[in-house]
Amino acid sequence: MANADRPLQPGQTVSASVAQGQQPVWSLQLKAGDLVQGRLQGDVSLRLLDARGQPLRLLIDGQDQPREFIFIAERDGAYGLRAEVLANRPQATYALSLKQVIAASEQQRRAVPLPSPTLRALQQQLARGASTDAFWKARQQQGTPMVEAVADKPGMSLVTFLWRGAEHNVRVFGAPSGNHDELQRLGDSDVWFRSYLLPSSARLSYQLAPDVPASDDRRMILASTRRDPLNPNSFADGSGDPYLSRSRLELPAAPAQPWVAERKDIARGSLERKVLSSTLLGNQRDVYLYRPAQWQAGAEGQGLLVLFDAHAYTRQVPTPTILDNLIADGLIPPTAALIIANPSDLSRQQELPPNPQFARFMAEELMPWARQQGLAAAAQRTVVAGSSYGGLASAYMGLKHPELFGNVLSLSGSYWWGQEGEEPGWLTREYVKAPKQPLRFYLQSGLFEGPKILDTNRHLRDVLLAKGYPVEQVEYPAGHDYLQWRGSLPCGLISLIGKAAQLPKTCQPG
Repeated sequence: MANADRPLQPGQTVSASVAQGQQPVWSLQLKAGDLVQGRLQGDVSLRLLDARGQPLRLLIDGQDQPREFIFIAERDGAYGLRAEVLANRPQATYALSLKQVIAASEQQRRAVPLPSPTLRALQQQLARGASTDAFWKARQQQGTPMVEAVADKPGMSLVTFLWRGAEHNVRVFGAPSGNHDELQRLGDSDVWFRSYLLPSSARLSYQLAPDVPASDDRRMILASTRRDPLNPNSFADGSGDPYLSRSRLELPAAPAQPWVAERKDIARGSLERKVLSSTLLGNQRDVYLYRPAQWQAGAEGQGLLVLFDAHAYTRQVPTPTILDNLIADGLIPPTAALIIANPSDLSRQQELPPNPQFARFMAEELMPWARQQGLAAAAQRTVVAGSSYGGLASAYMGLKHPELFGNVLSLSGSYWWGQEGEEPGWLTREYVKAPKQPLRFYLQSGLFEGPKILDTNRHLRDVLLAKGYPVEQVEYPAGHDYLQWRGSLPCGLISLIGKAAQLPKTCQPG
């Protein structure tokens, strides 16, 4: 190679200078597939040459900022690295470093050490020819996910989701990452796994999906989701079907949820389903009326809960039972509830995001009708509540009709929502513009929900506090999940219309 009398070895750094007509070439011998990494420091360019000294590519453009270079040799033989002078730097010194040359045979991805001690031990056993039978027997006895202590991280646990015997892939639906993550296969065994380092107070529900059809449509995961067969703790939807219900994970330090189970020997309220037709919306819907045992229409000091998404808040979240228990414990006054159903999934998407016509329905049709049913309370003792779009709708109702709804209880509210053609966060900007209203807020979100929910809830909190609103904002190691919301609903009610000074420890995130 012409002028290539300067060999360069991996790990070596050389220095030289360039001038017009004097551009040194450094030579190196490579094998096809070799990966070459290096760095050039100085105001020069660097070109890769073939064995005949012909240009192959420009590795470093001296006019640009990057100074690292990397390339793969296409064939065996000699190559050259030529430093080239810049027109605006007719003389310059430089330093050329060849950091490493990695042969093709060494470029395989290094196996990441397994974080789970149990899986590391299994990996060693498999390498000696053992089977996975003992491992799976232990899982059947102890249940899944597998939870292991982390010696150097107090307050944290290593949680490993497991599946046995899939052919192609496995997903965890409702993972702590906020995504529907893929599990990995342990070698060619029947063990599929994914580990997460979580706070020991975490709580979540999830499903597993083996052999998900190959598709870019994430909804395809739902074709094979089911309850974890080795987790005895379920979070059912009421059907009992393993493909519809979810599995429950509650780590040892997860806050208790003492109000979700029915109790004996306490006064229980009644639940009545009625159908309400709306002239404004041109539809009709179920509305569930809960009356506590002590309810007296028109009595002073009573409360009223107006709650969206009856399909969930009469099943996954046992709202009547929660109210019975809170009242029995003396933590809230006698409180009735209107639990509002959606006529359809499409109507939910149209009505719950800020919708002036739906706000009119709430103020002009629902609430007067409820009063006729004997369910009413002063605005300062009325809570409008919901989760996700329901949380968004609750904050919108408070802004539009504070004369009816003096308290907003928002669980993972979708404050990222924006009007079509506008930036996200529409409702938060509306609160910035509007004068302060007589409202109180309880905002809850999950640390596993990602910035779309978590950051927008924090932003709304900051705006409300700046405007002078009373706000309690709490965050739990949980996801977008009714399993968490059934615990946060009673905490929000205590905070807003109950004995907030006696807020139980279970309502105070660690």
